[in-house]
Amino acid sequence: MDNQAEVREFLTSRRAKITPEQAGLPSGNRRRVPGLRRSEVAALAEVSVEYYAKLERGNLAGVSPSVLEALARALQLDDAERAHLLNLAHTADGSDALNRPRRRSPHWKAHRSLQWVLDAVTAGPAFVRNGRMDLLATNELARAFYDDVYAAAGNHANLARFQFLDPASRRFYPDWEQTADVAVAILRTEAGRNPHDKGLHDLVGELSTRSDDFRTRWGAHNVRHHGTGTKRFHHHTVGDLTLAYEGMEMAAAPGLTLTIYTAEPGSASEEGLRLLASWTTTSQTHPAYPGE
Repeated sequence: MDNQAEVREFLTSRRAKITPEQAGLPSGNRRRVPGLRRSEVAALAEVSVEYYAKLERGNLAGVSPSVLEALARALQLDDAERAHLLNLAHTADGSDALNRPRRRSPHWKAHRSLQWVLDAVTAGPAFVRNGRMDLLATNELARAFYDDVYAAAGNHANLARFQFLDPASRRFYPDWEQTADVAVAILRTEAGRNPHDKGLHDLVGELSTRSDDFRTRWGAHNVRHHGTGTKRFHHHTVGDLTLAYEGMEMAAAPGLTLTIYTAEPGSASEEGLRLLASWTTTSQTHPAYPGE
């Protein structure tokens, strides 16, 4: 991806999100564009207008950590946005190669002990994904939970492709707009962390071409850390589920995330997961397993 274009569009989009009131500045009444002016960001970051203009044109190479921190503070970046800015700066310097995730075979397979860990989780879906949102390994309950994803071969077990190209996602995700925002933010974060990933480039190109919903969100340059929270789902077999999730970076496989979904004890969603587990066990005794 074009680092200068990424920097330019990211900084411009962050500047547009902050009102003068949020920055503690007088609003005035002759503003032609939303957000802060370049001169105001420069003043807040304590750099010259000319220098900030250079940064916003995409020139982050050689920028000191103190200036990046001042810029993050001036633009009121959250933790995910701050990390994204640092990743963009490392790419501009060429230092991202030191921290770049090791390239994996497209046919990566979980080693036995990792699969044992996944299989040991029996009360909720557990799976491993990469930054492109490919489902790489699952326990049985996650395989059944994401049955819609696997049902269409064109999804290639990719959650982002399912989200934007498969009509079934509109039923599976009751809060479709919100989950779409999250999916794109995860991909945008990965693009900053690993900008040389050809598989990611190809996925973004495909989704941008085929989905207006994706293309609009991709242009917003939003990023986020996706570690914990609650989501609503509607599974075709057991109905509505409200599940909490925890995502954990895998120390043994940088760039991969282990995610576990669970339901509140005693809730209808917990009963729904039990029913799904029972359905999974039953379906394995029949050749016509949905999605195969």
